[in-house]
Amino acid sequence: MLKYILKRLLWMIPVVLGVLVIVFTLSEITPGDPVDNIVGVDAAPELREAAREEYGLNKPVYVRFFNYVAGIVTRGDLGNSYSNGQPVINEISHRFPVTLKLTLSSVAVALLIALPLGVLSAVKQYSWMDNITMAAALFFVSIPQFWFALMLLLVFAVKLQVLPASGIDSILCWILPVAMIGIGNVGNLARVTRSSMLEIIRQDYIRTARAKGQRKSIVIFKHGLRNALMPVIANVGNTIGVSLGGAVVAESIFSIPGVGQYMLNAINARDWPCVQGGLVVLAVTFSVVMLLVDLLYTVIDPRLKTEFQAKGKFRMPGLKNRAPGKGGAA
Repeated sequence: MLKYILKRLLWMIPVVLGVLVIVFTLSEITPGDPVDNIVGVDAAPELREAAREEYGLNKPVYVRFFNYVAGIVTRGDLGNSYSNGQPVINEISHRFPVTLKLTLSSVAVALLIALPLGVLSAVKQYSWMDNITMAAALFFVSIPQFWFALMLLLVFAVKLQVLPASGIDSILCWILPVAMIGIGNVGNLARVTRSSMLEIIRQDYIRTARAKGQRKSIVIFKHGLRNALMPVIANVGNTIGVSLGGAVVAESIFSIPGVGQYMLNAINARDWPCVQGGLVVLAVTFSVVMLLVDLLYTVIDPRLKTEFQAKGKFRMPGLKNRAPGKGGAA
């Protein structure tokens, strides 16, 4: 298991490097001069040249890229902001817990809604309840997040005035942004849960459990849902990634002081070290989340851990070829 974890951690290196290559390329082709934000548009040429020298902007892009990567590896340095000269890592360290809290809360809300809906839709397949659930899931998957956020603001903050429109001063401030991100992910998770449950409830061990007189709720939730969670958990990792992206929109619309708002303000100001630092942190976070999701497989299905220890490698067998374990048999 340790060998597998180390291998996955090493794979994070090319992921982060790829993100940085894209950001550095975009910063080069994007119109605008960062020096305008540092010393002002009307600054004297000597002052502008001094600023370029101080921040290394007079060097080729590949030299700046190498120096930036070397600073991250050797000192954990994400550079200094062009706007105020402060270390980017300090600002991100204050804002990242807010973004992480918003992301995890929205995923938790999505799971609390999607799992029961997916199970109910599978059990009541082709019924009116199934049709309504899947229609609602398709609707929430299709609507743009920024439009949904504006509608939530219009209804609950402007018209009804029951929820605050911005900030994180109280728990009420979190309801609208969490709902915006979480409900947008309900549709995808509900459809994955339904598809997985439909496959599981047709298995022989489910029919055996029913024939033995087990209560329907025990058969569905104890024997069926646990074995149906594998693809759902795999999808949760992607959902967290999508929610990190949704947090950028939510923080901008609801004025939440997170990494997303920080990056958007930096983009408008051509403050590229802030953008690069934010993307590095988000990329590393998503990679760590996917690693934890893979390790969670062994908790849900202990057979994977046994197989890994026996063969010295980690792989998830195909769902169609999986035989039910002790936790799923009647």
